[in-house]
Amino acid sequence: MRVALFITCLADQFYAEAGVAAVRLLRALGVEVDFPEDQTCCGQPAFNAGHWGEARALAKRSLEVFREAEYVVLPSGSCASMVRNHYPELLPGDQGALALSEKTYELSQFLVRVLGVEKLGEGLRGRRVAYHHGCHALRELGVKAEPLLLLQNAGAELLPWEAAEECCGFGGLFSVKLPEVSLSMADRKLATLPKAEVLTSTDAGCLLHLAGRMAKLGQGVRVAPLATLLWEAYAGQG
Repeated sequence: MRVALFITCLADQFYAEAGVAAVRLLRALGVEVDFPEDQTCCGQPAFNAGHWGEARALAKRSLEVFREAEYVVLPSGSCASMVRNHYPELLPGDQGALALSEKTYELSQFLVRVLGVEKLGEGLRGRRVAYHHGCHALRELGVKAEPLLLLQNAGAELLPWEAAEECCGFGGLFSVKLPEVSLSMADRKLATLPKAEVLTSTDAGCLLHLAGRMAKLGQGVRVAPLATLLWEAYAGQG
């Protein structure tokens, strides 16, 4: 099986370890991983801002870059949702856009739904983990059970969190246009955060936003992308 890794902008700039972890994990599971160096932004910021012409140009570039890939995997729910749900919308009638949409997956979604992997190891045994459901992964991709299943089966103690499915307030351009509302949403969410050792999510943007607020509020909780924890689950097995 051959996979092309689509790294995403925020992962590339702020959470590069998530991309490294995804590659290591997929290769350890017997998947051939390629990293097309011509890849760039998926176009989501332009799309959300209403600049569909610019977003369409980026989508067309992605079509060319990933045309030969058997599968495309991203350590990001929001960017995976952009490709899967909005490329066909941007390029109606384009069979390449439809084909790319159908073969694109968020990492945990790919592991469970395509590879049929539900247990990676027990490297997270005893760790107290809080999981944030990013809006795009949860509401657009329908990714909810997969990350929880993989974390639990790796031995993590998933802590009940009343705000686990609440928006963190990042929302890409939303946090730029309405920063006061965005910060209030993050603070409300973090006020209910259980006593976790690690906070994780599929999305770098959400983690970046929440990590910034926790640093400001003096909450000393480790923040790690889901891909990083899943590699630790595998690599830490006895």
